[in-house]
Amino acid sequence: MNAAAQAPTFDQWLAGARQAAEQPPAQPRQPLVVAGQVVGSVAPGFFSQISLERLMNKRYLLSEAEHSQGLAWHLQASPTDTTDALNTLAAALRDAGLCGPWRDEQLAVTNPAGEVIGSVERGAVRVLGVATRAVHLVGLAPDGRMWVQKRSLTKPNNPGLWDTLMGGMVSAADSLPQALARETWEEAGLRVEALANVAHGGHVLFSRPSREGGGAGFMVERIDWFRAQVPQGMEPDNQDGEVERFDLLPLDAVRERVAQGAFTLEAGLVIAGFLGV
Repeated sequence: MNAAAQAPTFDQWLAGARQAAEQPPAQPRQPLVVAGQVVGSVAPGFFSQISLERLMNKRYLLSEAEHSQGLAWHLQASPTDTTDALNTLAAALRDAGLCGPWRDEQLAVTNPAGEVIGSVERGAVRVLGVATRAVHLVGLAPDGRMWVQKRSLTKPNNPGLWDTLMGGMVSAADSLPQALARETWEEAGLRVEALANVAHGGHVLFSRPSREGGGAGFMVERIDWFRAQVPQGMEPDNQDGEVERFDLLPLDAVRERVAQGAFTLEAGLVIAGFLGV
């Protein structure tokens, strides 16, 4: 059998990708309760690897106790101190080498009702099982071809893989439209207001184990994706050094690259949503 015959089809890739996007934790997890509200989850015994001195110096108590969902970790802080308590915990995890890449970027922390109750350093969200939000932009040329980017070889996650025109996190300071505008400029050098037919296309949900924290992390994320047309004569131009290059590809070529695993899982599923499959 030749290599072409062995290559997976887009539909085969998609079936595996959807299964990969929704997986149970690699091990049981305990709820993380802050200021009386569940904000995430952690692997059992995970906090035994950090020094609690930094927390106690600020009078934040971290302990195991019963909760309505079973045995949970409780970080005691007043509602007004939630952000400081979470970031103090994140710093202790960083010192123990148990965080993801430290970004000096705050992401929103929500309760089960989706209400924002604070924020925490981006590098700690996966190990704490904090739900995050991201935004992607599918950019098309007037002739229907798709703009895609090759991620920088120095990016901490998925270096060198292909992505949509833009993909980025929604920071604590951003609304969804603000994140779309900011990330589109930083990654592609394009102003959203200069694009045509900008529209929300849908969303993709992720829940899967993460390698961060020595494999003790868990990713919970909602990706909202948008579509837009990049006007004739306008080309993306990366501003933040996180993109190797941009290509303009026919949709058949995009499908083929996705099926070959050349795109990130997130981008592939966004593209599948755009293609209506």
